[in-house]
Amino acid sequence: MGVVCFTGFDTAVGWCAVAWGAGGVVGTWLPGATPAATRRAVLRRHPDAEEATPPLEVVDAIDGMTRLLAGEEVDLRDVALDMTGVPEFQREVYAVARGLPRGVTMTYGEIAARVGAPGAAQAVGQAMGHNPFPIVVPCHRVVAAGGANGGFSAPGGVDTKLRLLAIEGATLF
Repeated sequence: MGVVCFTGFDTAVGWCAVAWGAGGVVGTWLPGATPAATRRAVLRRHPDAEEATPPLEVVDAIDGMTRLLAGEEVDLRDVALDMTGVPEFQREVYAVARGLPRGVTMTYGEIAARVGAPGAAQAVGQAMGHNPFPIVVPCHRVVAAGGANGGFSAPGGVDTKLRLLAIEGATLF
């Protein structure tokens, strides 16, 4: 993967982080309990990452994430993601999730059907639980059948998911 760099940034929901390499963004992080906790999360995934000033394309991604978390209408589909090592099924699931507009939700089962794997809702849930790009791949917009919120693996769990959906004005069935 080469050299990985990262930086943290303040948002309406707390101190987030983004890491990047030569191929684009390699990870994003929702806030931990403290900025130090978020920094530790970055270093758990990328132990040799170096804190650095981001290049312009990452600055633009940070701006978009910050604006989205402040409730603005923002499309992050142009953020270049380096999915080296991400299995093909997860890539397909993430592509569907990235296509969901702000405030719109879809069920795990609906995504499974979209990627040609009807009945694989649990596998979609696992893919979302391993999403290395929260916010840019809006896993918070993916819900359980019947509008139940399902799980959420980011710090704060389901409360964070519900907060993100509320910021976007999403309504669960």
